[in-house]
Amino acid sequence: MPRFTDRIAIVTGAGSGLGKATAELFAAEGAKVAVLDIAEEAADRVAAEIVANGGTATA
Repeated sequence: MPRFTDRIAIVTGAGSGLGKATAELFAAEGAKVAVLDIAEEAADRVAAEIVANGGTATA
């Protein structure tokens, strides 16, 4: 069982770089991820990638 099942992770700066990697790792561990970034398009893209890989995310 993933470590963060039934948990919510709020990741700021998640549109690229370390924030994106952090959001992806939380999702891989079972967390529901809120992907936040000043660049809304980047946040939407990262959330879509997480969902496409089987995770749960929203931007």
